[in-house]
Amino acid sequence: MSGKTGKRMAGDYEIFQAVHIGDKEIVLGENPQDTTGAEYMCAFCQNNALFDLYSDVMCSNDFPEIAELFGRRIAEQAHSMQAELNKMKAEGISDHIITPSDCLPISHSDDLHNKVIVIRPEVLHREYRRATCQLKLCKGGFGAYPNSRGSACVCADLYTGKVNRYERMDIMGTMEPEKLPQWAKERLEALSRRKADLER
Repeated sequence: MSGKTGKRMAGDYEIFQAVHIGDKEIVLGENPQDTTGAEYMCAFCQNNALFDLYSDVMCSNDFPEIAELFGRRIAEQAHSMQAELNKMKAEGISDHIITPSDCLPISHSDDLHNKVIVIRPEVLHREYRRATCQLKLCKGGFGAYPNSRGSACVCADLYTGKVNRYERMDIMGTMEPEKLPQWAKERLEALSRRKADLER
């Protein structure tokens, strides 16, 4: 949340350093007016599109101590992301970045319902710029309709199955099922079976 001055604030703390890795952002904040021995803070931050949620907040007047915690938390998040990548490699998952040449461009007149869409890599955080994070099954939203004034598309992640939202402008194109990598074909089939079971 930004204060009246345009600074990013977390309560009374001004966030002056932040690094986003994986599913969390690690932040450093300062409150020069603090008189309780908690001038500096380090916390995890997650955003749900409405507000920032801070957790595991640690405060201290000892800046080197808080800076060390900040660095340690960054390293832990990086190790977690590396473990995830190693797991995919062990499973033989092809996880290259999908480029415009790999998919079909879309126009305003295209209906995206039940289409496999490809998210533009630049929309994603650097550690998520890979096929397992780009490929989604568009399930609905106003942005999925052709010539719609709305832009929100509700999508299921092919790799994890998690449902999230993207804007139509975030979509680079669509991909035909037969051109999907093998892991994505298997995940798409699983999602389709699950949908068929729910409709019975």
